[in-house]
Amino acid sequence: MSPTFSSLEVRNYRLWFAGGLVSNVGTWIGRVGQDWLVLTVLTAGSATALGIVTGLQFLPFLLLAPWAGLVADRFDRRRILLVTQSMLALTSLALGVLAVTGTAQLWHVYVTALVQGVTTAIDNPARQAFVSEMVPADRLSNAVALNSASFNTGRLVGPGVAGLVIAWWGTGEALLLNTLTFVFVLVALSMLTVADLRSPERARGRGGIREGFEYVLHRKDIQLVMVLVFVLGTFGMNFQITMALMATKVFGQGAGEFGLLGSIMAVGSLTAALMSARRKEARLRVLLLSLVGFTLSAALAALAPTYWTFALALVPVGLTALTALTTANAMVQTRVAPEMRGRVMALYMAIFMGGTPVGAPMIGWISEQFGPRWTIGVGAVAVGLVLVAVSVWLAHAENVRVSYESQRRPRVSVTTEPVVRDREDAHLPVPEPAR
Repeated sequence: MSPTFSSLEVRNYRLWFAGGLVSNVGTWIGRVGQDWLVLTVLTAGSATALGIVTGLQFLPFLLLAPWAGLVADRFDRRRILLVTQSMLALTSLALGVLAVTGTAQLWHVYVTALVQGVTTAIDNPARQAFVSEMVPADRLSNAVALNSASFNTGRLVGPGVAGLVIAWWGTGEALLLNTLTFVFVLVALSMLTVADLRSPERARGRGGIREGFEYVLHRKDIQLVMVLVFVLGTFGMNFQITMALMATKVFGQGAGEFGLLGSIMAVGSLTAALMSARRKEARLRVLLLSLVGFTLSAALAALAPTYWTFALALVPVGLTALTALTTANAMVQTRVAPEMRGRVMALYMAIFMGGTPVGAPMIGWISEQFGPRWTIGVGAVAVGLVLVAVSVWLAHAENVRVSYESQRRPRVSVTTEPVVRDREDAHLPVPEPAR
């Protein structure tokens, strides 16, 4: 089998991937259906209402991250996912029935968004960490990249399917179709061979949340990745806002052209995910170089003179952004102790997803003050500045060694040493060089 799809040789992961692929398409169908329900059925195009729905879905990531991570490390992740996926299916079913029967109200959407936000906050770290139980360590980076490919395939296919379903049948039917796709994940989870799962040592006793924070505080390599992801997520990943403003206000295009931009960007993102799947190891230099590429391509997109040049510039933007995120995710997952993976991934996702409530209002203010082009330009500037700061830090940090393995082809090698404060910290593994 091609190295790109090597993780699919593992039966458990193959089942999980197949169910997840269908579910990811359904997730994007559900997102489009929910947004359309709010904007066209329940309100007269209220952006405020849509913003509240988005906030209710993302806020739990910030508030519940430490506890959600502890749950993922303390309990059986497969059973957690069976519960969370069932809950997400039931809430989607409830909203779909309300929409089909014409009884849906705005507060129904708010409650559904909050319940789904809380459920997803618990589901996400368990789902992220569960991958390591299905595949051996040498295939974990490949599996993480294939998960990204699955997600971006859903983003490429789902909105188009949602549009057809809404046009042919209705918004409620789109939500019900999303509900149906959860069945595939639940069936996949039920069919897994439990004996083949690599279950880690479960967290015990009190202080589990504190241990998660202390673990990250002792790991400079993980902190570095989280800083880079936070800046990228907060200032550079507000694509739904930036593309809408550029399409409508700068280039005078309509909804169809705006929707096309998302599909064009998804081509770059899907390509990046498949390219990442071919790499045997997630390395720091790939993360840094992809962020350099994002800085340059985002700057070009901000300066694009026409709609089509802007659309073309989104391909490398999507490619470099997704390469950075996939590499960062794999770096964290492959470098943490198995018994800490859930808590660390919860903090990682909180930092990444938590930047959305901060970045989105800021992007709107920047657009009003300086123009829509700066909504993309600020991402290029912010990521560029943090890359300069990281370069300086890497060169001067006391417990970070930076070496160049070749003069003809520079390859950055960064090694960090965790601080061991007492015997309780002695179990912390020394991370391998992140090259």
